[in-house]
Amino acid sequence: MDDLEKAILFSFDESGAIDSMLKSQAVNFCQQIKETPSICRICIEKLSLCNIVQVQFWCLQTLSEVVRVKYTSMSSEERNLIRESVFSMVCCELVDGKSSMRVLESPAFIRNKLAQVLVTLIYFEYPLIWSSVFVDFLPQLNKGSMVIDMFCRVLNSLDDELISLDYPRTADELTVAARIKDAMRQQCVEQIVRAWYDIVSMYRSSDFEVCTGVLDCMRRYISWIDINLIANDAFIPLLFELILADGLPEQFRGAAVGCVLAVVSKRMDPQSKLNLLQTLQISRVFGLVSEDGESELVSKVAALLTGYAMEVLDCVKRLNAENANEASKKLLNEVLPSVFYVMQNCEVDTTFSIVQFLSGYVATMKSLSPLKEEQRLHAGQILEVILTQIRYDPMYRNNLDVLDKIGIEEEDRMVEYRKDLLVLLRSVGRVAPEVTQVFIRNSLANAVTFSADRNVEEVEAALTLLYALGESMSEEAMRTGAGHLSELVPMLLQTKLPCHSNRLVALVYLETVTRYMKFIQEHTQYIPAVLAAFLDERGIHHPNVHVSRRASYLFMRVVKLLKAKLVPFIENILQSLQDTIARFTSMNYASKELSGSEDGSHIFEAIGLLIGMEDVPPEKQSDYLSSLLTPLCQQVQTMLLDAKMLNPEESTAKFANIQQIIMAINALSKGFNERLVTSSRPAIGLMFKQ
Repeated sequence: MDDLEKAILFSFDESGAIDSMLKSQAVNFCQQIKETPSICRICIEKLSLCNIVQVQFWCLQTLSEVVRVKYTSMSSEERNLIRESVFSMVCCELVDGKSSMRVLESPAFIRNKLAQVLVTLIYFEYPLIWSSVFVDFLPQLNKGSMVIDMFCRVLNSLDDELISLDYPRTADELTVAARIKDAMRQQCVEQIVRAWYDIVSMYRSSDFEVCTGVLDCMRRYISWIDINLIANDAFIPLLFELILADGLPEQFRGAAVGCVLAVVSKRMDPQSKLNLLQTLQISRVFGLVSEDGESELVSKVAALLTGYAMEVLDCVKRLNAENANEASKKLLNEVLPSVFYVMQNCEVDTTFSIVQFLSGYVATMKSLSPLKEEQRLHAGQILEVILTQIRYDPMYRNNLDVLDKIGIEEEDRMVEYRKDLLVLLRSVGRVAPEVTQVFIRNSLANAVTFSADRNVEEVEAALTLLYALGESMSEEAMRTGAGHLSELVPMLLQTKLPCHSNRLVALVYLETVTRYMKFIQEHTQYIPAVLAAFLDERGIHHPNVHVSRRASYLFMRVVKLLKAKLVPFIENILQSLQDTIARFTSMNYASKELSGSEDGSHIFEAIGLLIGMEDVPPEKQSDYLSSLLTPLCQQVQTMLLDAKMLNPEESTAKFANIQQIIMAINALSKGFNERLVTSSRPAIGLMFKQ
């Protein structure tokens, strides 16, 4: 081992075994060698003699840097040396009479670095200086898998470093990429595609790794080469044969799927795209997604089906001619059941937006009135997908119930994630109202029957659908109970949910009942059931403080809406709320942290609205108010009398308590209008004045 090899090893050391001073000297020594005029020859010699991967990597990295930075100032002899040596290495030929097998037998990252050096040369020299690089490479593929592997790595590196638009490119890089692609199309793409076909055909039973590498490489190039070179009677049958061959490794079959997806995604005018999609007979692979939902092959086929469906939907939107439009819809109807299955059971590719695709499909349904049976079925499947997607993961159940840091983060994430899905739900509700309402009814009925370990998430999701449906309904439809609403709301009120103690379920239940209050205004026979929901342990008496406070606020809104219709129930309501009123003004409650606007005082505003109506007889009104105000005022007076004898800590607690009582009286007064307390019933005004 010479000094350079030692210095390279020292400079790459990460074990800490090399002294830091020595390592620094080694790095400086390597840098000095890089500056010598003969550095390219030194690197090439090392690559043909040395088996140490760190040395090989350093030499290839140095060659790549020298070519990239100094190419324009190099002599023609130096360029020729690098070109011939590097090409000999990738083709497994002798370099200066020595074998280049060392590099090709090295780990993948060394071979990738060698490919990168060749691509750097192609950047500067193809096609003007070195026009034969690809044509010269093709005959070398007969040498077997090692050279085929290097050929694929060179093409992959060319794509990564220059052609692919997945990475940001400079204007110069885009110009060079266009020049290289134009030259390849004219000169050698056809031969390269023929080589791909021959290699896969020849090695499909003997070398799966080589075939997988070839197909992965080919997939990258389909987007810009002539599609007819791939989409023909030779290649497409071969690809599907590989996809459907049970005995082949999944990676090999998955690579074939990737190529078909690249064909499907090829940009072209809609009529040509439709013709192409019709020839693929994609239904051949539908059965593969239902095999094992976790496998790599299933994920690849799922991506193919969703990609295909997006392209077909695009044809439906863009083709106006009746025949073409009908043909597109036929293909779409054929693939949709598999797409719905994928959405619910498989890992969906990140480039595919479920909501965007389904929203696009629902938009095509708007022109159909009435919907055909097939579209009604699809509407139901879309709703099934929405229900699956909006469901919380049971693993977060406890976090969401106690609302710790993880629970807060998960709830915030789901609120954001659900937005577009619930917009989609409302779109389906407008296009297929009956299907939507029946689906929600059945979802709620089914959710209740699930075992305890599942029904929390199922019930919460079903209630969320019912709540969101209400947002899209007109006031008239809500009031009259259009469609199945006259069945849904009573069902909501009468269903006993075994998981009602859960915070999320309790909250969405109360929000949903409030959402449909316009229906209750017209159907007053359900008022007792509404009051029960708010006044028992499902609402204001719920053990979770977040639920009970929210219930107080929502109950106040319910009272505002129902007003005089609640007069017959006032005494029952006040009786139910006695403990809540007492708790709000107690020392214990005052010391609790109060959350923003939902501090519990809304219950007093609700009571004020109830007893402050002119529909309540004056004597009753006076009695109700007196029974509330007198104990509150007495509490304040007693506390003020005791205040002088308290220590500072006790005083703070008392003052907080007095503040609670003042808030309660203030909230109570909001239910009494000015005319009532000054003109029509001044005695009430005097009570507040006191």
